[in-house]
Amino acid sequence: MDQELKPTVDPDRKHTSLASFMKMKTENRKIVMVTSYDYPTAAIADSIGVDSILVGDSYGMVVLGYENTIPVTVEELLPVCRAVRRAAAHPLLIGDLPFMSFQVSAEEAIRTAGRFVKEGGMEAVKIEGGREVSKIVESISSIGIPVLGHIGVTPQTATLHSGYRIQGRNFESHDRLVEDAKTLEEAGAFGIVLEMVTEEVAKVITETVSVPTIGIGSGRFCDGQVLVLHDIIGLYPSFTPKFAKRYVDVAGLIKQALQSYAVDVRNGDFPEEKHVFRMEEDERAKLDSKRKI
Repeated sequence: MDQELKPTVDPDRKHTSLASFMKMKTENRKIVMVTSYDYPTAAIADSIGVDSILVGDSYGMVVLGYENTIPVTVEELLPVCRAVRRAAAHPLLIGDLPFMSFQVSAEEAIRTAGRFVKEGGMEAVKIEGGREVSKIVESISSIGIPVLGHIGVTPQTATLHSGYRIQGRNFESHDRLVEDAKTLEEAGAFGIVLEMVTEEVAKVITETVSVPTIGIGSGRFCDGQVLVLHDIIGLYPSFTPKFAKRYVDVAGLIKQALQSYAVDVRNGDFPEEKHVFRMEEDERAKLDSKRKI
């Protein structure tokens, strides 16, 4: 790039509280959310001024190499949450509750959500599902833990049914999604992720509910957008969703760098003089003297 992009961050920037996150909808300010899984990328995301970071269970696929998100456990995600917490002081931090960590009972859901706040340092949790999880959302919200809803394509169960299919293609699907969104809002959700929902339906939902909608593959009319950081930078070459925009090919850059490193090592060009450490001159003299004996 000919010109370096400068972060447009207010030097007096404050932490994105839950209230300010929700206020962005009424002020018609688009919400920027990214999914991050480690300290370095979370620190970068914070430095450029993202509004929220989601520690997603997609960590299992993107970083651990699982086929889907189903195997991901609470114990695997909590250290990731803590790493992101240490890196990011300003964005609203949200932890994804993994498959079967909240569905069995309200008590277990509350306990899991509590661990994400107490042990993981998260400020809110995300739960996949519509009307079927509204009681769970209500239970967690009622004890003071904010909940972000998630409808449309729900990856935790999508592979158990019809797969990753676009939602909202007909009137029946439209009505179901709108009702799901309204039910989640009534249950206390402070926002709703809409994944792979047709733009028309996402627009209706966004205009119907008073809480922010965060789109991922759901068009231009949501109150904000979320993408997996690895998709943004091209660091997950196994699969690139149609809705994701790749801004740079980091995987290609890493490959090129590693190839150059391998060539240098094999040719003896690395390490160079500037990469080595040397003894103090007097100690070196002692060593040389000892060798001559």
